[in-house]
Amino acid sequence: MSTLLQINQVTKYYGNEKVLTKALDGISFKVMKGDFIAIMGASGSGKSTLLNCIATIDNVSGGKIVLAGEEISSKKEHELAKYRRDQLGFIFQDYNLLDTLTVKENIVLPLNLQGVSEEKSANLCRQIATELGIIEHLNKFPSELSGGQRQRVACARALITTPSVILADEPTGALDSTNSKKLMDTLSLMNEKMGATILMVTHDALVGAYAKRVLFLKDGKLWHELYKGDKTLQTMHKEILATMALLGGEGRV
Repeated sequence: MSTLLQINQVTKYYGNEKVLTKALDGISFKVMKGDFIAIMGASGSGKSTLLNCIATIDNVSGGKIVLAGEEISSKKEHELAKYRRDQLGFIFQDYNLLDTLTVKENIVLPLNLQGVSEEKSANLCRQIATELGIIEHLNKFPSELSGGQRQRVACARALITTPSVILADEPTGALDSTNSKKLMDTLSLMNEKMGATILMVTHDALVGAYAKRVLFLKDGKLWHELYKGDKTLQTMHKEILATMALLGGEGRV
């Protein structure tokens, strides 16, 4: 696998000289094409800040973020808008679907922003909706769907532009255990069968166990890593819980 994303000595400060908070403290790691990485740690460890910096929602205070050979941490705002549109897919905890649009219209919205033809958009939509098991819901509105179905629509929207990286921020946070499992099965399908590279923040040890790698943050630093390899979901879950216990953070059973 080739290196897709490089995080090099990234720091992030909030506040001013009188009250300065270091949210990220010299974090470095690589994301390979086809990776599925979970970022875990206690509240305030810096995991959401890290995701926001990669998404260019926050600017880094120091260090570099390089995606596909391009340093994004030094881009101008108009360049960042294009970067977010073309290179990133987003899956949020609260779905962020537009209630006045149908499922199909929500999914193809990123393609409309790119100026893709209606015919090509419709074909891509049908392909992805079929893969994710929501083809029969394309003409419905989000309010007519369950939480799990809405999150799969959000997954389809994130995938449709074939982004370099999909960023998922607590994607199961609003779901019950049954729909959480369905969503994680969907993300695994996206990663293994559809080639998506996924970077996911989660508090949930069982959700993290689906990832190929788990990065643990503590006080803004990379504290530990776990690799799944050939481990079962249950074994990985136990290792994450044990690591979180040592870390002194959260790790829902």
